[in-house]
Amino acid sequence: MESIYLLFLFVLALLAILDLMVGVSNDAVNFLNSAIGSRAGSRRIIMAISAAGIFIGASFSNGMMEVARTGIFNPQHFYFTEVMVIFIAVMITDVVLLDVFNSMGLPTSTTVSIVFDLLGASVAMALIKSYSNPGFPVSEYINSANILAIVSAILLSVVISFIFGYVIQYITRLIFSFNFEQKIKRYGALWGSLAITCISYFLVLKGLKGTSFMSAEIMEMIENNTGNVLLISIAFWFIILQLINSFTRIDILNIVVLTGTFSLAMAFAGNDLVNFIGVPLAGLESVKLLMNTPGATPDTLLMDGLTASISTNSIFLILAGAIMVITLYTSKKAKLVSHTELDLSRQSEGDERWGSSLVARVIVRRALSISTTINKWIPTPAKKTIDKQFDTAAFNEKQRRMGAEAPLFDKLRATVNLAVASMLIAAGTSLKLPLSTTYVTFMVAMSTSLADRAWGRESAVYRITGVISVIGGWFVTALAAFTISFVIASIIYFGGVTAIVILLSLSLLMLYRTFRRANKKLAQMETTKADKAAADSSLKAGSSIIDIYKAEITDLVSNVVKLFGQSAENFIGEDRKSLRDSVSQIDELSLKVKKLKNNIYPTVKKLQDDDIESGMYYIQVVDYLREIVVSLSFIARPMYEHLDNNHKPFAPEQSDEINSLILKLNNLTALALDIVHNNRFELIDDSSDLKNEILLSLQQSRKQQLKRIKKENASTKVSLLYLNILHEAQSLILNIHNLAKAHRDMMTPAED
Repeated sequence: MESIYLLFLFVLALLAILDLMVGVSNDAVNFLNSAIGSRAGSRRIIMAISAAGIFIGASFSNGMMEVARTGIFNPQHFYFTEVMVIFIAVMITDVVLLDVFNSMGLPTSTTVSIVFDLLGASVAMALIKSYSNPGFPVSEYINSANILAIVSAILLSVVISFIFGYVIQYITRLIFSFNFEQKIKRYGALWGSLAITCISYFLVLKGLKGTSFMSAEIMEMIENNTGNVLLISIAFWFIILQLINSFTRIDILNIVVLTGTFSLAMAFAGNDLVNFIGVPLAGLESVKLLMNTPGATPDTLLMDGLTASISTNSIFLILAGAIMVITLYTSKKAKLVSHTELDLSRQSEGDERWGSSLVARVIVRRALSISTTINKWIPTPAKKTIDKQFDTAAFNEKQRRMGAEAPLFDKLRATVNLAVASMLIAAGTSLKLPLSTTYVTFMVAMSTSLADRAWGRESAVYRITGVISVIGGWFVTALAAFTISFVIASIIYFGGVTAIVILLSLSLLMLYRTFRRANKKLAQMETTKADKAAADSSLKAGSSIIDIYKAEITDLVSNVVKLFGQSAENFIGEDRKSLRDSVSQIDELSLKVKKLKNNIYPTVKKLQDDDIESGMYYIQVVDYLREIVVSLSFIARPMYEHLDNNHKPFAPEQSDEINSLILKLNNLTALALDIVHNNRFELIDDSSDLKNEILLSLQQSRKQQLKRIKKENASTKVSLLYLNILHEAQSLILNIHNLAKAHRDMMTPAED
């Protein structure tokens, strides 16, 4: 029997480690993004400060963390076996669910996740118990009042965070503007002291409350004298920051941002630790209760012992802190989650990850309409003053000068992000309202970027779509957590140890697959970032845009032709899986070209004043590349849909004609790329002749197909597909040849 207990503890310990890893990957965005986005310090310094906050917060975390034991269900009504089913189901669900969100780069709430994990598993067990004992309703097993309070507070915090963040950032920008260096010299100490006081109060109330060195008497004294404590803090920090501002060159905004980063990291580790190890520790206490109760058996021991106050062994807290710190430094998925929020809150325009949605378009139209109405009532001098304060020329110039090292938003906004988030979470804590740190920090970051006019008409619809997607993910988190945990608890209850082993194996396999996928996605992001930085550097150095993008053009066109051949081969061989992979690769190419097209404006803007002709060439080439990839997509995707619907493949003569076309297209592409890459303009005539030859063969293939239709030797679906491929191939051929001609015309304008 003891071996079963050891198995339970081993499973819970393994899941606790995994949950710590996926939890940190998700929640790192809460305390890292303001510092990273504003470049308040080097990444090494930011990570070191965050790691210190995490380790200290985890090491001195509060007690047994009640929510895991009594916050959602009433343990006194469950037997040991039933409680262990709940705990294992909760941990498997939490690990898998958070990992899925991390892989998608979507920040979600670990608090909401663990609450609804516990609720789902508890309801499953309660229903099973009520079925065998109808006189005891499900409501007796569940702590309904506490759940309602948690959910209500979290939903309310989303709205309040957005409103407060917007208002405070708007007022702050009106006071300081984007060109705030001189005003910070004058008023920075006062601003910094107010911000750090908010952050410090948050640290005491949220980060240190309940820790081993913060006694109840001290906390009571602080809460009873809040006003005086805040005034003393403001005065203290004002003196310190004024001295730093007057006698050193240290940027006091850096101090504020890094202080806020440490505070949020410490509070996250100290309070959110329950979301990761609270359940496994409750499982450990359950095993201790069973082993220390004489004559008790797993199916007869009610777990009322879990309702007692229990302290956590410091060794577990220190180990948890160490795992969290290691994960912070090594997690790839944390960067994906961080990228989502930074991308939505950055000040400048550029590539937008999210598309357009109907809801976002309606919101933008309504906002524009309201803005127009309000502007009619604002006097012209006032509008000019406001517009001057929100003029981003100084920030844009700084970004242009710093290039790839430029901040995504300034440190003034970063201080507001941290101060407002700290203030709201501290206020919620003092009112005993359970809040989600993720929801508050995310909504504050979104509202401050909106107040800073980062969501202009060029980007607003995409940013709003992104925010809606993230918020929608929060509701999905709750629903998925409840449903999955409910199902897994039921499976474990009826399947026993075998079910646990199978579910754990499937979870580990899923983690491995998402780990590989996240690494690949992050590698692509870093490669794109490195390429962009290299291109920007070359443009600054006066290099020709032709030389910078020549290799990229060659690589892209080569991939197009290769994928055309692969798609046709897979279609003819009826290899649906390989054809689907080819379509996926084509989609990646399409996204790459779309980014090139979206970057036309910033790229041309960086060109030298006398390099307008190169800009014209770049625009033309990107258009050709876009048309080439679109033609390929219109060839491969219909082929996959045809095959996926189990329609007839090509007839032998059609396959022969397509294979012949691919050989000729390869020859044309080799000629065109030789012209572009090596400036061999004498080959233009050869390219033109080959192009005409291929177009003539396409015409002949059309005639042959029409004859087959006339003789009823071809089915309707195959005929339509074949004619579509010939049409798109013609467009592909023309644009590849035009690409070579455009390069020749650019390099030898005298020959036009």
